Amino acid sequence: MIQLYSWATPNGHKVHILLEETGLDYRVHPIDIGAGEQFSPEFLAISPNNKIPAILDEEGPDGKPFPLAESGAILLYLAEKTRCFLPADRPNYYLTLQWLMFQMGHIGPMLGQAHHFRSYAPVRQSYPIERYTQEAHRLYGILDRRLRESNYLAGPEYGIADIATFPWLRAHDTQGVRLQDYPHLQHWYATIDARPAVQRGLAVLAQESHRHVDEATRLENLFGSTQYRRR
Repeated sequence: MIQLYSWATPNGHKVHILLEETGLDYRVHPIDIGAGEQFSPEFLAISPNNKIPAILDEEGPDGKPFPLAESGAILLYLAEKTRCFLPADRPNYYLTLQWLMFQMGHIGPMLGQAHHFRSYAPVRQSYPIERYTQEAHRLYGILDRRLRESNYLAGPEYGIADIATFPWLRAHDTQGVRLQDYPHLQHWYATIDARPAVQRGLAVLAQESHRHVDEATRLENLFGSTQYRRR
């Protein structure tokens, strides 16, 4: 059994989707990041960076409980555990790592900044909005060029690089991007969005995310000084 500690965010959705795709047994423990539950000592023991998602595999590599944080590491771990969605042949294996690292190092951080400055920053400033919106378009263009020559990011088969990237593109309008301007990417997006396991993964914790936390508390826990306290 996989114990899953998560919330309905793009990084959470990556792992939700892969768990649904693989059919692994798992139990969800909501970590309400707007309410500050990511700072609890119990969660920090599993996720030192206070970020969701995190897992505890009750049957880890040595047969003992194994905790793991960071969504990219979790995707690799679960794909290797199940031997699913990670190519066995070395060229496509390393292509998968390349596009997974692209998501972790560029897609997530940069689109997250676009989302933040366009929607959450307390003062709207033209420079960061323009910078990160342009970067969003640059990254969407890279994906579109790749998908012009390949059905999926790492080759002919759907895999964890696609699972990692897809949730970050769901808020493309908030990032200042029109998906129809990137037709190859749009086709890829629609193909993945139609997968039943993807829809099940997106539904995980969807209702929990509507819990009422006042906006000032939520923004403080997400972006305020609470993040920077020594623990």
